[in-house]
Amino acid sequence: MEAVLRPPHQDQMPVLPSISEREPFVPFFEMDGRVRDEITALVQKLFSSAQGKHRVVFSGSERGTGSSSICARAGEILASQVQGSVCLVDCNLRSPSLHRQFGVEEGEGMADLLSHSGSIRQYAHPLSGGNFWLISAGLVRDNWLNGIGSDRMRSRFEELRASFDYLLIDAPPLNTCNDALVLGGLSDGVVLVLKANASRRETTRKALHQLKAANVPALGAVLNQRKFPIPEAIYKWL
Repeated sequence: MEAVLRPPHQDQMPVLPSISEREPFVPFFEMDGRVRDEITALVQKLFSSAQGKHRVVFSGSERGTGSSSICARAGEILASQVQGSVCLVDCNLRSPSLHRQFGVEEGEGMADLLSHSGSIRQYAHPLSGGNFWLISAGLVRDNWLNGIGSDRMRSRFEELRASFDYLLIDAPPLNTCNDALVLGGLSDGVVLVLKANASRRETTRKALHQLKAANVPALGAVLNQRKFPIPEAIYKWL
């Protein structure tokens, strides 16, 4: 029987500026036109009003697929295009990297949020534009590996859902632990990130089977680090 989870009290909600009060959105990543176009297309497919996705987990089929980078870049592009608040959440507690993606100190984050009380607001670091936020993996290390599957995580995730319009969650690879499955069950589903010329067919098939067995929607797959032997200018005409 599932517990009934209550939304946080109003004074726990982060204070977000109105659209008219926002600062200009400053991009963090330099992306060539083709990469930006493809990630923009991914964001539109995931978060368009027709799809209605608001909480999406990014996970690799195995280590080294670059799922954290895809998550970070998708979050930036989404935040630059929507009026709602966008929060990146680093739930890859075994190998956190989102804070490094943006060149910020790790600080208190997800592990601390699971271990301590306090509002979500104190763990969210503003990034750009007034609507882009990051919750890093955090600093607390006592029993943090067991935190993702805990009742505490479910309660805190409900607070996250109530505090931000969009959540993009970076999770460990599916072949290392069940964290992505747990997080996918709390979210709208999982985007599976594969590495071109590296991810094995059998590993990918097993990852998809894991998602299906856990009744977690597979929202799509990203083939990362593809090589383009034809010049970009020619691709635009194809």
